Amino acid sequence: MNRSTNFNVQSLFMSPAVLVAVGIVLPPLCYVLLTSLRDDAGAFSAYKAIVESSLFRQTLTTTLVVASLSSVLSLVLGYIVALHLARQSPDRRTVLMFLILLPFWTSILVKCFAFTIILGRHGIINNLLSWVSGFDVHLPLVLNRIGLFVGMTNLLVPLIVLPVLASLLAIDNALYRAASIMGAKPARMFWTVTVPLSFPGVVAGLLSVFVMSLGAFIIPALLGGPQDQMLSNLVDFYNRQVLDWPKASAISVILLALASVFIVPMALWRRRKI
Repeated sequence: MNRSTNFNVQSLFMSPAVLVAVGIVLPPLCYVLLTSLRDDAGAFSAYKAIVESSLFRQTLTTTLVVASLSSVLSLVLGYIVALHLARQSPDRRTVLMFLILLPFWTSILVKCFAFTIILGRHGIINNLLSWVSGFDVHLPLVLNRIGLFVGMTNLLVPLIVLPVLASLLAIDNALYRAASIMGAKPARMFWTVTVPLSFPGVVAGLLSVFVMSLGAFIIPALLGGPQDQMLSNLVDFYNRQVLDWPKASAISVILLALASVFIVPMALWRRRKI
């Protein structure tokens, strides 16, 4: 089966799911787009006011910084976990994968409240440090950028592990044996064999978690500080507190466009890989 036939077969099987998804997602998106244009001052006045707002520019910068650093940190941690899983037996790997995915199936809200207990001023970590040091320790580990990154990486690492692990398992062991015969040390084999051949999984996982982290809402709201709020929190601010729905819709459209900038190249790249 050639590449074109394979893509047509996949499109045929995916078409019902795509039609249902379009029928559910497209009408609300159209409504949000129309709401962003319904402003008494003009069709694009909400977009102009948002772009000129210093609050929006600061929140956009925070969103990009948090999403980028969270994705890179999750990639480092997830790659180490995936590398360890790839070297395990199939049975042991299945058990470890279940343990990795178990927190992923837990509600984000529940995990955020759990982190407030663990990282809080009188939480488990500070109490443990106080017991070890012999004096009161009150490290600020939550309601700031540290707590935000802890929550984001906890959410994103399992999503990185899956595509990276798939790429690692696809590497032929004969390549490692050939490299070993040629005298390559483990570090050289890692940089010349493992890293290049796992690159597709790294790119897919990194883009996926970056796009997902752009729309994070609960974690910045519960674990981040006032300066760590992201675009989704700004949408909530205009929607529920200011009741300025055109601006809230305009920010939502901008956030969707920002995510599309990364989703579309990834989709085209994956299509070329089919």
